[in-house]
This record gives sequence, C-alpha cells and structure tokens, in this order.
Amino acid sequence: MTGERQKLDGAALANANFRYFPYVMAAFVAILLLSNIIGASKPSFIVLPNGSEWAFGAGVLFFPLSYIIGDVLTEVYGYANARRVIWAGFAALIFMAFMAWVVVSLPPAEGWPGQEAYEFVFGNAWRIVIASIVAFWAGEFANAFVMAKMKIWTRGKHLWSRTIGSTVVGQGLDSLIFYPLAFYGLAGWPIEQLWEVVLSQWLIKTGWEILLTPVTYQVIGFLKRREGVEVFDTDTNFSPFGSRGETA
Repeated sequence: MTGERQKLDGAALANANFRYFPYVMAAFVAILLLSNIIGASKPSFIVLPNGSEWAFGAGVLFFPLSYIIGDVLTEVYGYANARRVIWAGFAALIFMAFMAWVVVSLPPAEGWPGQEAYEFVFGNAWRIVIASIVAFWAGEFANAFVMAKMKIWTRGKHLWSRTIGSTVVGQGLDSLIFYPLAFYGLAGWPIEQLWEVVLSQWLIKTGWEILLTPVTYQVIGFLKRREGVEVFDTDTNFSPFGSRGETA
C-alpha cells in the first residue's frame, strides 16, 4: 500500500496488516540482545583534552539504535504495537540469560582454558537481564508514551521534537536505572566510574538520536509510504500490560 496514507487511531490497528512490522521487530530484538550481552559488560574510555579519561559503556556504540527503532515503531505502528515488541524483547532477554547460565554451568572439556574468561563475560548475565528489564520497563515505555503523546499534541508535525524529546526521557531513565543495578559493587566498577558511565551513556545516546535524526526521518517516511498509514494513539490504553479487548 503506497498511495495516500490512511489515518488510523488505536482501535483501527486491530485489523491492520503491516508488511514491514516483523522486520522492525526483529531488528529491535537483535540490537537489544547484542547491547546487553556484548556491549554492556565492558567499560571503555576516551581521553579528554586535559589528559583525563572519561569512561563509557561499550554498548553505547549500537544500543541507541534500539531507541531509534522504538521511535519508529511508535511513530509508524502506534504505542500498542510498540508495546508488543518491548515484551518480545523481554522474553528474548530472559531466554538469553537462561541459556547463558546453562552454558556457563556446563563443565568444560579437559584442557579447555576459556572457562574463567567465559564466566567473567557471561556469568553476570542474570543481573544484567534483571537490570535491563527494570530499565526497559521505565525507559522504553516512557519513550513510547512520550513519543505517542507528543504526536497528538503536535498534530503529527515536528517529528524531530518528539524523537529527541522522548529519547531524553527514555534514555535518561534507562541509564539511571540500568548501570547501578547491573554493575554496582562489582570489581572493575568503582563508584566514580559508574556514575561517569551513567552520565556519559545518557549524553552519548541522546547525541546519537540527534545525529541520526535525518536517518530516522528517512526510515519513518519510507515505512509510512509503504504501509500507507498515519497512526495517532487517540484512544490507546497506555498501560504496559494492556487490557482485555486491547487493540494490540
């Protein structure tokens, strides 16, 4: 459907058949898993002009893409569909953590030297997942809520204001909750470095959103043209759990 866009409210989404929605969902879940098991466990740093080091989490290199995709989901497909994707991501995180625990717990073959390193990298998976669930509960749903409400307030105009505004709120909550819950008290994470990472993650993630705004415009424009819809969450239940009879 590439012609004139059909304006839909929350109730009309129940019968909508979206062509690209499964691919956007897959991209969101994949980036969520990668950022939590590969990027989040490693702090890195940059050298400032004064010679001091500023710490940041390596996941910041690609994790902000999940929030950009979250913006795309809410803007194109509506809050209720974004909620479905967030829950799918939670389920994938739990499965990932369970399998990490199983693999780490298996006895290593005789002579294999990697067990200690494996435990160091993947042994904290459950704590990371718990922190991720709590952080995403606040961050992703806040991001989607602000995005959907601002679309109504702006009558669908000024897309940049709601992509950036929702990211400031969502990423701020995510960084503030995730890193202390996941890494507070662990070796290699002194408290000063931990709060540096929280602040730098929020600033860098928001900076990524601003920098990639032209790309976000292109992706959202492409999907709206291809799907042929313009969604406004005027009658949507914004509870993270939904309710019986909820359209999504």
